[in-house]
This record gives sequence, C-alpha cells and structure tokens, in this order.
Amino acid sequence: ELTESAERELLREIKSNPAYLKVLSQEKSFREFIKSKIHRRKPSPALIQSIKEKIRIAPA
Repeated sequence: ELTESAERELLREIKSNPAYLKVLSQEKSFREFIKSKIHRRKPSPALIQSIKEKIRIAPA
C-alpha cells in the first residue's frame, strides 16, 4: 500500500504522463483477463486438516 503522499504523487504522474496511464490500463486489463481465465481450486478438507495438525505439533 502507498502512503498518502506517495498516492498523490502517483496520481500526479498519471495525469501528467498519458503513456503511464496507458501502461497501467494495460496492466489492469491483463490482470482481469488472467483472473477470468484461471480458476483457483479449493483445497480439500483433508489437506486443510493435515496442515492444521502439522501446525499444532510444530515445536515452538
């Protein structure tokens, strides 16, 4: 995450540089494309239970 001043600086840069806005738009579009094409599989309950058990017995 950005600090408030860094966020303002980024917005100023975007407004003053159309090429930068284009790059950001392409990046956002690509991310949305990937999210729409890739489906995350949910872990099985057995896997979740196995991980929980390993965490419980791990030495501190």
